[in-house]
Amino acid sequence: MDRRWAARLALAAGTSALLVLLVFAGLRSIVLVAVGLAGLAVTAAGLWWVLAHVGVIRVLGLLLAACAPLAVLTLYALAGLLWVVLVSLALWTLAVATGRTALAQDTGPAPPQERPVAPPQHPFLIMNPRSGGGKVERFQLVEQARALGAEVVVLDPAQPQDVAALARRAVDDGADLLGVAGGDGTQALVAGVAAAHDVPFLVICAGTRNHFAMDLGLDREDPSACLQALTDGVELRVDLGFIDVGEPTPEGRGRVFVNNASFGAYATVVQSPAYRDDKARTILQLLPDLLTHHSGPRLEVHAGAVTVDEPQAVLVSNNPYRVGDPAGLGRRERLDSGVLGVLGIKVDNAVQAAAMLRGRRGPGLTSTATQEVVVDADAPVIPAGVDGEALTVPAPVRCWIAPGALRVRVPRHRPGVPRSKPPMNWRRVRRLALTVGRAAAGRHTG
Repeated sequence: MDRRWAARLALAAGTSALLVLLVFAGLRSIVLVAVGLAGLAVTAAGLWWVLAHVGVIRVLGLLLAACAPLAVLTLYALAGLLWVVLVSLALWTLAVATGRTALAQDTGPAPPQERPVAPPQHPFLIMNPRSGGGKVERFQLVEQARALGAEVVVLDPAQPQDVAALARRAVDDGADLLGVAGGDGTQALVAGVAAAHDVPFLVICAGTRNHFAMDLGLDREDPSACLQALTDGVELRVDLGFIDVGEPTPEGRGRVFVNNASFGAYATVVQSPAYRDDKARTILQLLPDLLTHHSGPRLEVHAGAVTVDEPQAVLVSNNPYRVGDPAGLGRRERLDSGVLGVLGIKVDNAVQAAAMLRGRRGPGLTSTATQEVVVDADAPVIPAGVDGEALTVPAPVRCWIAPGALRVRVPRHRPGVPRSKPPMNWRRVRRLALTVGRAAAGRHTG
């Protein structure tokens, strides 16, 4: 859709949403909006009680979270205005969606520069047959890779192997490309070896979530498509995150993370032996004490000029995650910005939990970007989750980024990374609709 008409449609839909309320509800429209906002706040507070408490308070929180939306809808229905609210909400949703489309710039962040490369002569691939529920076997990745001339090592689930050591040995034997079909944790270990030896790295998205592959723009539905990089590939330079784990690696640096390192509540929960077998029950059992600071270390985060005292959760990511685009949460716009993303969450009561509805502007959320982060604690060691792997690291722990450290080999033809939409800004939408319209009229009359 043309940006001018998208902006006009956004203004028309937004105005219609307000008119529907005013015409059919009159002054009661103010009450309708207030009741809706109160319902959202009560729901958020109820969810906080569910997570932060046990026993009777948890049950009450669950009842609040479930009943508040129903109570709001019931009040609207009794007033005979439920249809008014639903129509107005639909128009407002349309207005925001088209407004953000209008604000989306034709030129987003420049994509990573691609470099044409010749096919590798001695590619070496490590494949985990258990990753992603058996994707290696289901997509016949071993057979296809070997048909393309790659040496493939299939890990034995019954005998844990040091994948980094396998990669180092392969480089010593002449491998000119390293690749992994497995989860992001395995990807990170081998990526660190590839970066240290300056050989290209191939990502085969055979894991469960494949966040790194997603942000590289690879086809996550068909892992075998990644193998096209062996014959028709291009090379990108992307950043790597590092975390100081207390012991130097053979490469002489900290441990690599391709996605993120987490600290606080989540990192503590994943340390529990019961987490793998029953995630939901383990989270509900451990979170109350963690969120109320009755257990777990108290953290202090230093991210450039920003300090966060006693957050319950901290996420340090290799390049920032999108936080202004709900459709793109969990994605990174790019992997070559040269900075870490930092998200800190601090919620101490139900009121602050309700305030989190304001998103990135909420008082409990800190979002920033920097090249180095230091996480200190009132304990000598703290739990950390590094690309989904549970670790224990000495405090204070330092995280940093190495810009352009990794050469990644990707297929020339791939889906790519969807462009995010900017936050809604009504002033800019109005200016775009009116200014562009006048300019177009001037061109036709001139």
